Amino acid sequence: IQSTSSAASFHDRLVDDPAPHELWWHDITAPALVLGSSQPETDVDHDACRRAGVEIVRRRSGGGAVLLIPGEVTWLDVIIPRGSVGWADDIHAPMRWLGHHLAAVLEPMDLGSVSVHEAAMHTTAWSRLVCFDGLGAGEVLLDGRKLIGMSQRRTRHAARLQCCWYSRHASADLVELLAAEHRPPSAELA
Repeated sequence: IQSTSSAASFHDRLVDDPAPHELWWHDITAPALVLGSSQPETDVDHDACRRAGVEIVRRRSGGGAVLLIPGEVTWLDVIIPRGSVGWADDIHAPMRWLGHHLAAVLEPMDLGSVSVHEAAMHTTAWSRLVCFDGLGAGEVLLDGRKLIGMSQRRTRHAARLQCCWYSRHASADLVELLAAEHRPPSAELA
């Protein structure tokens, strides 16, 4: 299913009950700084976001902030119904399952060394603040660096795996939208 809307509208989209297997490709219509479910709003420079025309959005899954710019990010959600192929009670298993499928699509493109992060969350000094600085289970790496970020939302009837990757990624753009007292030096970001 292809859709176009704001990041907030897409994050608010609900999974049907019962849930069918679905792929949701999404194009955002406006820039958004998307915060993880437990990330404090004090991490954000609200005035900088307003000046830059960047909406502040909260997602229901964890992790740090992600900056989404129209035309610079590819966004795919994969809906896995409970009990179907790809589902597991272990919350990391569906992410690894999807990561391996995404890596299999990328490998023939000969972009470099494609791999999947198999372990649980790998944190850095800045990953609580900036999502792409850490590594979660199932995330896809290109030459050892995160290419496809992934988060998961679960209900009693399905898992919604949210993935994004950038055609252009400038961590300095995201850093400039963070509160001055929380801003990491761009050079320190993975």
